[in-house]
Amino acid sequence: MTSTAAARATGRPRDAAIDRAVLEATLRALGRDGYAGLSLRAIADDAGTTRPALYRRWPDKAALVVDAVAHLAAVDPPEVTGDAFDDLVTELDHFRHCISDAAALPLAGLMLGDGIEEPVRARYRELVVGPRRARLRALIEQAASEGRFAADADLALAGSLLTGSWYALALAEVPPPDDWALRTARLVWRACGGTPPR
Repeated sequence: MTSTAAARATGRPRDAAIDRAVLEATLRALGRDGYAGLSLRAIADDAGTTRPALYRRWPDKAALVVDAVAHLAAVDPPEVTGDAFDDLVTELDHFRHCISDAAALPLAGLMLGDGIEEPVRARYRELVVGPRRARLRALIEQAASEGRFAADADLALAGSLLTGSWYALALAEVPPPDDWALRTARLVWRACGGTPPR
């Protein structure tokens, strides 16, 4: 157990209401100021707490933002209908909502850099990347199991293409179209040998 974890174990239990207020204040700050302009003092003021209270919970700004983005994805999960194509479009819309409303795109680039401690990077994979990839992969596999794709469809690569198109547009500074989720789902569906619904 780390010294931080040990201190938490022996101290007072964390107040869930403060945690939630800080995460929601962080999301508001991200949407307003972006990652670079994020101020822990402003977040603490908005959440009605103090900077020391933030540092008792999160070791640095990156760790706080990871938890905030994960919180956004968890509090507003996409609805599942059972139709793989419709659910895929909904999942991609949810991805867009999370990455746009929280201005979380720079966070993805930050996690690829050398300045992030591995525990923070691992938490980002666990809380943000992993669940999304698992849901997308499940929808692709569902469509394949229903015979909606070609037998030799590359499902692993198809799953990566879904969100990859967003990052490619962002790097080229091209605003994603309003119907990005639908068009991306159709494109990947065809790439897998399927015929997307009209």
